[in-house]
Amino acid sequence: MDTMELLRQVKEGRMNIEEAAEALKKLPYEDLGFAKLDHHRSLRTGFGEVVYCQSKTPGQNAEIFSHFFAMGKSVLGTRADQEQYEAVKKAVPCAEYDPVSRCITAREKPVRPRGQIAVCTGGTSDLPVAEEAAQVAEFFGARVSRFYDVGVAGIHRLFANMEQIGQANCIVAVAGMEGALPGVVAGLTDKPVIAVPTSVGYGASFGGLSALLTMLNSCAEGIGVVNIDNGFGAGYLAAQINRLAAGKEEDER
Repeated sequence: MDTMELLRQVKEGRMNIEEAAEALKKLPYEDLGFAKLDHHRSLRTGFGEVVYCQSKTPGQNAEIFSHFFAMGKSVLGTRADQEQYEAVKKAVPCAEYDPVSRCITAREKPVRPRGQIAVCTGGTSDLPVAEEAAQVAEFFGARVSRFYDVGVAGIHRLFANMEQIGQANCIVAVAGMEGALPGVVAGLTDKPVIAVPTSVGYGASFGGLSALLTMLNSCAEGIGVVNIDNGFGAGYLAAQINRLAAGKEEDER
């Protein structure tokens, strides 16, 4: 439960002062010893804290998820494996797992999708990173369209989908190898493009460094670049851009 909801319940008589005081003891963060859960993140940034599951034990992830969920918050975890998910599932039965993106989601209540984000990939090998971006954006309330395997090696595939891609408020372009896709997309649209280099490629791609440098050096305008394989960062940023655009669209109606 966030602070606004807590105060609302006190005002409406659904919670007494003592209960509110007890709840406030866990705000703005809750100390679990091995982790400090930021319950005020959504008040500051609009989106709640996300759990980076990799390198944590299954038990640590399960405890973090259960504490967030007990506070009435939907929870997103990234870079999780099957064992970590099974531990979370025992603690929070409604938790779901997507093995492609490696995301765990536990929704306290459904989210009504707003706006539109397009997620594109150069090839099928880029899917795990692209799906991480898509799943993160969807978790934070964006409607996401996927356009996979539209890389420059068969550029007609991209051209065939550009009208739909251009309708999005923001475009996430994911590519490995030489990383040319974001620059081409940016040259064909008036929407912001978030470029995501992946570690996909042969030896001279240097684990995604080649794609990263291509994207950073693109001559096309309107591109922002996140780190190698950082689908989460791209999805989060896209959701922020989409939230602003969707809010403006609703205000204009």
